[in-house]
Amino acid sequence: MKLSCIADFISLLFPELCPACGESLIATEQLMCTQCRYTLPFTNFHLQADNIVARQFWGKLNVEGAYALYYFAKGGKVQNLMHHFKYKGMFRIGNLLGSIAGSQLMQNDTFKTVDYIIPVPLHKTRLKERGYNQSKCFAEGLATKLPGVVNDNILVRIRATETQTHRSRFLRFENMQEVFKVTNSSKLENKHVLLVDDIVTTGSTLEACGTELLKISGLKLSIATIAYAE
Repeated sequence: MKLSCIADFISLLFPELCPACGESLIATEQLMCTQCRYTLPFTNFHLQADNIVARQFWGKLNVEGAYALYYFAKGGKVQNLMHHFKYKGMFRIGNLLGSIAGSQLMQNDTFKTVDYIIPVPLHKTRLKERGYNQSKCFAEGLATKLPGVVNDNILVRIRATETQTHRSRFLRFENMQEVFKVTNSSKLENKHVLLVDDIVTTGSTLEACGTELLKISGLKLSIATIAYAE
């Protein structure tokens, strides 16, 4: 029996499912079904300088541009997608979504000048548990479309924190104090850095990272995430 026939037989018994909608993928589809690729709730923030994510950092961070690929809603397809990405080992979803986001961001002149793409770091204990940093996977996908180079060594997490899920905005901000450190600031002097994370809600994690990065002389900061959750 040919290998292709065996593969078809296995896929018939154990069909690969779209992590967003749960429907079976057809032979020509990879990671996500065609319908979800085109119908998930895009924000189009790359076309709006004054968008919701950008407003979150007014008066807190001097940001060149801010962006999220999708709107996040509880019980929605984007939540399903993110759950599989973060907790089911489907790290390649991050690469795919980064590529999609990168194509959008190349339509915006602000993001065409990015020198470095820096993912929000995980603490070493969390990284060991999960096996990968979801923000780095997203960053690697972005780098296939944007001119910036991924660097996950300059910004490090020096303190583990508890989950932010059920905390108020103030407590989230307080929880993120003195969590991150820049290890080689001279490399980022006068550079445009794109700081990336998976989901932005209150923005406290990105604010804490951005505050450290903006201590560097001449650094310009932009932000990109997979999803925005109100």
